[in-house]
Amino acid sequence: MEAELGTALLVRNTRSVVLTTAGAALAESAPPALAALDRAWDTARSAAAGELGTLRIGYSLSTGAETAPALVDRLIRGNSGLEVGAVPMATPQISPTVADGRIDAGITRGEQPGRGVRRFLLRRARIGVQMAQHHPLAEHPEIEIADAAAYPLRLPDRAANPVIHDQLSALFRDTRTHPRFRTPAVSFDMSQRDLRDGVTLAPAGEAAATAQPAGFTWRPLRGAPSLTIHLVLPREQSPLHRRIRAVAKALAHEMHWLPD
Repeated sequence: MEAELGTALLVRNTRSVVLTTAGAALAESAPPALAALDRAWDTARSAAAGELGTLRIGYSLSTGAETAPALVDRLIRGNSGLEVGAVPMATPQISPTVADGRIDAGITRGEQPGRGVRRFLLRRARIGVQMAQHHPLAEHPEIEIADAAAYPLRLPDRAANPVIHDQLSALFRDTRTHPRFRTPAVSFDMSQRDLRDGVTLAPAGEAAATAQPAGFTWRPLRGAPSLTIHLVLPREQSPLHRRIRAVAKALAHEMHWLPD
């Protein structure tokens, strides 16, 4: 160090070693500089591990009842240097918006089409029907698909999510009773008056059972395939994207969202 600086840092004799003026100045300024260097290294490591930055997540309204909030909460709690913003979006727009980088990740029901993205299965959920608690079918722990088809069925507008709309409507395609589908004038309207009055049934995933208003209940449909919820990430992934994927995978395992 003395050779590099071109000056003596210590005065040495047979009895003692004493700092020179230059040595004292270096001893005073070096620890803060080294601490700042350590912080810079830690920051770089955190960024490389995907633990630092701003994360933008788009989610479909139907995943906002349980799945999206759980993932956002886990990302925030596990990464203090991560700022997370989540906004509801129309399902058909999520994959294209992830692909062009306007958002970093998406959460959708169903395996939505889209180029430039990768989809990871986050959750499988049973399909059932939501109904008023006083509905005649509510007394059954499970409901036959044919029995549900005897009532008007409330489905979201196909434009809001063609994949899920087609999957739900296909459940009743082969029933003896020709299904009668109704599309609410307002998607995800909070009143759900036709359901509350027992006029219709609403095919829905089991998340509806945990986030439904008072006066409603949910029953599984016997023999129905599961609904799927997917995490959507860009095809070319940064450390931040890999962090999202790792957290989502751990959360799905902990919450038993996927079969073993």
